Amino acid sequence: MGFTIGGMRERGGPRPTTGRVRRGQGRSPMDTAVAEYVGLWGWDVTPGAGLRPAAGRRGTECSCGHADCSRPGTHPLPRGRTIPAGSPLDRALDIWADARAETPSATALLSTGVAFDVLEVPESVARAALPRLDRLAVPLGPVALAPDGRAWFFVAPGIAAELPSLLDRLGWSGIRLRLRGLGAGRHIAAPPSDFAGLGAVGWLRPPDLETAATPPSGDSLLGALASLCHRLAPAD
Repeated sequence: MGFTIGGMRERGGPRPTTGRVRRGQGRSPMDTAVAEYVGLWGWDVTPGAGLRPAAGRRGTECSCGHADCSRPGTHPLPRGRTIPAGSPLDRALDIWADARAETPSATALLSTGVAFDVLEVPESVARAALPRLDRLAVPLGPVALAPDGRAWFFVAPGIAAELPSLLDRLGWSGIRLRLRGLGAGRHIAAPPSDFAGLGAVGWLRPPDLETAATPPSGDSLLGALASLCHRLAPAD
């Protein structure tokens, strides 16, 4: 039986309870999260690299095995297979289990540029922005927080490519901001994945059925984030 957004709406919430359990083990929180991302929220998931103990020395290294890896523990696996949105639950969990069997520290990455783009800002900006945006009734999508102090606002696909022109239209042309867009071909770590050994990614605002399907694209969100970036987190 497929694990779909429509089916979950009919059951009244995210309760992925069908499908076999791999290798005789119960599902972990990450297994459940992957199933929800693919089947409930309609997002692609790509198995990503993790960290492992470094061979012959102290510390950790990226599971990809490259000593000079520029993004340790935060990029797709070399042989990673994207789990497409809408995949049946059994198929999604099989691909995820196979990735974890090959790379026990594997993380789950969400592909940007398909169902959503991301506006990345410092954590201080995100925490200041959320209550302000709520007071102004500005439409918001999910907001994730990485343990390195970056927050990711989910917005409509295409916003990242249009970001320079949108900022120009809002009067921020030529002003350096700690705000960037992540679009086609990029990934972010999905909660509750570990992020480069720094801790787990979490939600500042979790997804729901409405915002996951139609993330916002309004100027109000971008204008508020740009203003707070300029005031609270000026670029170097």
